[in-house]
This record gives sequence, C-alpha cells and structure tokens, in this order.
Amino acid sequence: MENSKTGRKTNKRGGSNFLVQGIILAAAGIIVRIIGMFYRIPLADILGDEGNGYYSSAFSIYSILLIVSSYSLPTAVSKMVAVRLARKEYINSIKVLKVSLFYGTVVGGLGAAVLWFGADLFANDFLKMPYTSYALKTLAPTILIIAYLGVFRGYFQGIGTMLPTAISQIFEQIVNAVISIYAAAMLFQEGVRSNALYGSTQYSYAFGAAGGTIGTGAGALAGLLFLLFILFSYRPVMKRQSRRDRSGYLETYGSLSAVLIMTVLPIVFSSVAYNISIVVDNSIYGISMASMGMGAPEIAANWGIYSGKYRLLFNIPVAIANSLASALIPSLSQAVAERSRPQIIRKISMVIRFSMIIAIPSTVGLTVLAGPICNLLFSRSDNVSLIKMMIYGSSAVVFFSLSTVTNAVLQGINHMKTPLKNAIISLILHVGILWVMLYPFKMGIYGVLYSNILFALTMCLLNGFSIRRYLNYRQEIKKTFFLPTLAAGIMGAVCYGVYFLVHAVLKHNILGVLAAVAAAVIVYGVLLLKFQCVDESELNGFPGGRKLAGIARKYHLL
Repeated sequence: MENSKTGRKTNKRGGSNFLVQGIILAAAGIIVRIIGMFYRIPLADILGDEGNGYYSSAFSIYSILLIVSSYSLPTAVSKMVAVRLARKEYINSIKVLKVSLFYGTVVGGLGAAVLWFGADLFANDFLKMPYTSYALKTLAPTILIIAYLGVFRGYFQGIGTMLPTAISQIFEQIVNAVISIYAAAMLFQEGVRSNALYGSTQYSYAFGAAGGTIGTGAGALAGLLFLLFILFSYRPVMKRQSRRDRSGYLETYGSLSAVLIMTVLPIVFSSVAYNISIVVDNSIYGISMASMGMGAPEIAANWGIYSGKYRLLFNIPVAIANSLASALIPSLSQAVAERSRPQIIRKISMVIRFSMIIAIPSTVGLTVLAGPICNLLFSRSDNVSLIKMMIYGSSAVVFFSLSTVTNAVLQGINHMKTPLKNAIISLILHVGILWVMLYPFKMGIYGVLYSNILFALTMCLLNGFSIRRYLNYRQEIKKTFFLPTLAAGIMGAVCYGVYFLVHAVLKHNILGVLAAVAAAVIVYGVLLLKFQCVDESELNGFPGGRKLAGIARKYHLL
C-alpha cells in the first residue's frame, strides 16, 4: 500500500513484486476454494443432485448478469488507478474510485432488477427448469452488493496491494459457508412441507437451492463491510497523496466516466463470451435432453454432477491462474504506461510459467486420484459419473489456467478487444462441436465436458498467436511446459503408488489420499528444483522462499 513518503517507490515495489501479490491472492483463492469445496459437500448432501442442479443452474444465469453488470469492475478500476499512480496523478486516482462507485450503482441496480423480474423467464424458457426461479430471485440483490465490492477491490489492487481483496474474500466465503448451509437446511424442510401440501417432490430441492444462494449475498455483504472499514482507515493516506499531487493535470468526472466505460466494455464483452459457455451449455443440454425424452429431474441431476461437483473440483487450481491474472493486469498496465518492454516481457513469461507449474501437476493429480478424491469428498453419493468426468476432463485445468492468464496479458497491454474476438471465435466453434456431440453422437453430459475443454484450448491458441503478433513474443517451452510435465508424470506415478500401498495396508481412504498428496507435493517440489524449473533467485522472491531455499541448499537441491 502506498505510504506518505513517496508514491514512486511504492509503485515500483508493487510492480516488481506483482508475483508476490499474485501469490497472496492465489493463497486466499485456494483457501476460498477449499472452504467452498467443504461447505458444498454438506450443501450437496442437503440438496441432492436435483437441488444441486437448480443451485448450479441459477448460478450460471447469475454469473452472466454479474459479468455484464459488475464482474469487470476490479480489472477496469485496478487498471485505471495503476496507470494514474504511475503518473503520480493522485487526485485523478481518487476520482476514478468515485466515478466507479456511481457506475457500480447504476449497472449493479440494473442487473439486480433484471434477475429479479426475469427469474421466471430464465427458469421456464431458457433452462427448462421452472423451480430454479426461487434461487434466481434470492441471488438478485447480491449483484448490487458485488458491484460495490468489485470497485473497492479494484481500487486496492490498483494501488499495489492484494491483501484487502484476499482477506475480504476469505471473510466473505466463511460467512457464505455458514449461512448457506443453515439457510439451505431450514428452507429444505419448508420445501418438504410444501411438497406434502401441493403434492409435489420439487419444492424441497427448489427451496433448499434458494437457501444456499442466500449465503452468497450474506457473504458478499460481509466482505463489503470489511473493505469499507479498510478504506475508511486508508483515507488519511489518500488525503496526503492529494496534497502532494504535482501532476498539474486534473481529469473531469465526465472524461473519467468515458474512460471507465471504454475500459469496462471490452472486458465485459470478452468476459461474457468467455464465461457464457456454461450458460449456453446448460441451455443446449437441457433442451437437447428434453427433446430426447429425459425428464427435468434427471436433467437437473446430471447437470448438478457436472457443474456442482466436477467444475467445483477443477476450478480450485484454476483459481491460482485467476489470482495471478488479477495481480498481473495493474502491474502490466504500469509497465506499459512507463514503456518498459523488458518489464513487460519478463512479467508475461513469469506469470505464464508459474501458472503452468501449478496447473500441470494439478491435472495429473486429479487424474490419478480421481476416484479416491471424489469418494472422499462426496462419500454419500454414487460417484461413478463424477469420477469418469474427472479422469476424462482434468486437462481443463491446464487450458483454462492458460487461457485466463493470456486474457489478462492482452488486457494489460491495452489490446482489450482481442480476447473478445478470440472468445467469440472459440464460442462459435464450441457450440458447433457441442451440438454434434449431443445430437448425432448422443454423448450426453460428456459432450458438454469435451466441448468445454476444446473451447479453452482454442482460446489458448488464439491468445498465444495474438500475444506473439503484438509483442513479437515467444514463450519459453522447456521450463514452462516440458519439464513441469515430466516432473508431474513422475509425481503422478509416485502419488498413485503411495495411495495404493497405504490404502491396501490401512484400508482407509482419507489416510491414503493425505499420504498420496503429501508425497506428490514433496516429489514434485524436489523435481522442480533438480530440473532447474525454478532457480534460487526466483525462489527467494516467493513468500517464505528464503527458508525453502535454505532447506534446498542443505539437501543439495540447488
């Protein structure tokens, strides 16, 4: 965070330590995903696969409206604030915050209204799951809250610190977990009584899903209150910065509004095109399966396994790429504003390599331990379909991670429209492939899985070509892809062997999983150092890296 002595020093520190900031945000993201995963386990037990289908389907619609209204605000605000701080325009950076709050009020309010009043239309005509409307309506107010939350997170990211965002995310998720489980359980029982009253079987699932979504709004409100407290504490620093502003250039609120809109729109459109695939998949899958005679409860159950369990698991490692992308954009924008090509190239290379160092072993781990992990986390369910999805679809981790960070690279170097163009091309191909897999080949939910992997792969390729064209940039291959894959392959064999031995001796799944994961982390970490994928200077730059480097030297790994 910027101090009262010198803005330049802080900005440089924020720029040079963007990977550290990304790791902080990634650590929070992992904690959030772990909390999310563990609260979704009892929530899934409460809701059942049908209720999970209503819950996940409601979130698919909510997510798109969130993207259209306010999802882009952290990225846009952080980018605009970072550029102005790089030029020491402190007053203008504060004006960005004010303009963004007004924008968030307008678009967040509109998004909430659309979701509330359009809930029945979305549920009946688009998803073919009428009972989803209850969960959609309870999610509506959350869109407005998230708009404000996004503005404040973007502001703090723009000044070079990810800690407020990281802490608020954890706080938000804890409140979300507690309220979601409690409200889902209470409303599920109300639904059971409604079932008996109206002669139905679906009110319990629908009300339970709505209860689960109440926690989302409660968590967002808790995160917003936390950030308001942090911002209030930071106000004296903002006032001192304003008094030191010697830039001599003050932007009007009108001009800043125009810049914000021009910054937001490409991000919104590219994000919608990138993320709308889950909504399109939901609709196409529901319509196609209904036309083949499948009932709404079975459609909801299959979708609940895919969206509520499979995507939940593979999104945990992808969260690291999202965090690195959030840290990269303001840092890269500063480097672009300062016209520092070496910094730009170094940051791009580092963030892509680091994301692959995490994503590749995650893919291997989810493949070789698919059965044990799924049976551990969802012990009350029949996980045959989920395990198959995990084995066949774990490569999504690599492709979605890489497409996420390359999107951030293109946004950070001011080619905002390029991710949109690439996402539209990928989406068109995706829909065509999905249609073929669902209708002629009748692959069912696995058609959705495979077509999504191909969508992310297409995005990776198109983004890679674009970055090469704009920057004459070529990603290093050996340390980024080849050696991590080799290390992950060895790790996977050791991981599976440890699980097999421990489970054979102790007959205990959880001990086998814990032992296998511990062995995998150690083996992969040692191989990364022995293969020189990470050198000592890079290791020292990570939080706690000096201690790790000391241990590595002691055992002759460096």
